[in-house]
Amino acid sequence: MTGREVRPVGERALLVGCADLAEVLGLHAALSASPLPGQAEVLAAARTVLVRATDRPARDRLAPVLRDLPAPPVPPAAGDVVVIDTVYDGADLTAVAEHTGLSVQGVVGAHSGEEWTAAFGGFAPGFAYLVGPTTLAVPRRASPRTAVPAGSVALAGTFSAVYPRSSPGGWQLIGRTDAPMWDLDRRPPALLRPGDRVRFRPVRERVTTSGPAEAPGRHGPAGAHSGPAAPTGGAGESAAPGTGAATVTGSALTVLAAGAQSLLQDLGRAGLLDLGVSPSGAADRGSARQANRLVGNDGGAAVVETVLGGLELRATRHQVLAVSGAQVPLTILHVDEELTHPPTDAPFLLPDGHVLRLGHPSAGLRAYVAVRGGVTVPEVLGSRSTDLLSGVGPPPLAAGTVLPVGPPPGRAVGQPEPARVRVTEELAVGVVLGPRADRVTPESLERLLGQAWTVTDRSNRVGLRLDGAPLERADDAELDSEGTVAGAVQLPSDGRPVVFLADHPVTGGYPVLAVVRDADLDTLAQARPGDRLRFRDAVLPCEDAAQT
Repeated sequence: MTGREVRPVGERALLVGCADLAEVLGLHAALSASPLPGQAEVLAAARTVLVRATDRPARDRLAPVLRDLPAPPVPPAAGDVVVIDTVYDGADLTAVAEHTGLSVQGVVGAHSGEEWTAAFGGFAPGFAYLVGPTTLAVPRRASPRTAVPAGSVALAGTFSAVYPRSSPGGWQLIGRTDAPMWDLDRRPPALLRPGDRVRFRPVRERVTTSGPAEAPGRHGPAGAHSGPAAPTGGAGESAAPGTGAATVTGSALTVLAAGAQSLLQDLGRAGLLDLGVSPSGAADRGSARQANRLVGNDGGAAVVETVLGGLELRATRHQVLAVSGAQVPLTILHVDEELTHPPTDAPFLLPDGHVLRLGHPSAGLRAYVAVRGGVTVPEVLGSRSTDLLSGVGPPPLAAGTVLPVGPPPGRAVGQPEPARVRVTEELAVGVVLGPRADRVTPESLERLLGQAWTVTDRSNRVGLRLDGAPLERADDAELDSEGTVAGAVQLPSDGRPVVFLADHPVTGGYPVLAVVRDADLDTLAQARPGDRLRFRDAVLPCEDAAQT
């Protein structure tokens, strides 16, 4: 075996190229069975394995080892046969027919007439990459949709898949199903596992009933069940308790107004990439840690992440709070009377029955509210974070949500600290070029680094969508889906970059030209629509110790 190509993916990950899917699965199995020193996590994709390292030195030590590490073949799994009832009326069905030279009925016949196999997971929880008939090989859309409906049956390259829930995506949509692809109340939660065989059965309309839903059998049809699947996380597992109007007696904060968007976040859930679950967690981790530090909490305690102000919280029992991140005016009220205006980035008392109101920020986008003792809603997959892409974790906060507060920690509250977010005319973040910087022309690479990009209003926790002079690809060949990381600068076919944030998909099929450095990820989280963003201090792949 000749040495594999190993490319850096930012400062703490490597993309290992393989000859084919068989080698991918063999390498993934070898690394999973016997992790290398400094290896944090691995993720299989179509032709690559993403290896996350514990830090930059570990990444550089892993690179030469991965180049020649043996990857014994993995015997095919004796997977189940799962039948998925499908209505073939997708928005891109006609376009797929035109691209393949088949009729619409020919596409339906090819897709439903052959057996598919689940090769690997990724992108989102419950999303399985299925390999099958090559007659249906089609490119991704030129520009990804911001929201693909849950249950969409789709094609991209030589793969098919079912979107487990509404999410951004660039695959071609040919149909829809009610099959619950991901359900945390089911064991295992994913309907399709690597090695499973899949058949799509054409139906005229999705079948729904009014009774309670039950998970379909592993060997039976997966499209006939009662309505849409419950939100991932499960009732009573991810929902913040006490959302009704009942009197609150324990130590708690009650949400009176949630503002534009308020979520619970901690430092995220690691180790679940193979399930399609990204780490998620606070978008600006430094500010979340700072708020916790100020009230004496552990840095990983759950906090409230809120966008553009408008959040109102009422204390049950005396509470010590701190607000960090975006610079928001704070007001403490009692019986609708304004009493005081505590500073941000410092601990303060919110007395029993009093209300904290956050105004519109003068700088930044996301503010973090920590309470001494932390918010103690139940964990989902080891974290209290809300992942908007996957739907894992507590639901977004709403008026009436009650947030239970844990017992006070053993350490004292902190002293006021300098603000981490300040007004600036232009944001600048450092990047490591690659792994696919060679997919654009040299002029476009200069344009990526030379111009100030504008953050658009289509941005969210999944990623920042940028506008500016579009970039041109040097290679228009379709790129197989690959593992990716927060801070990845991905280039869709329209030439305008998307920079992944905390809730990014774990795999993507557009080339990643660069990855924002770890120290600058928090800056991205505070970028508002209309802000100007510039990439700087680029490290070229040939200058990076991991390039082999």
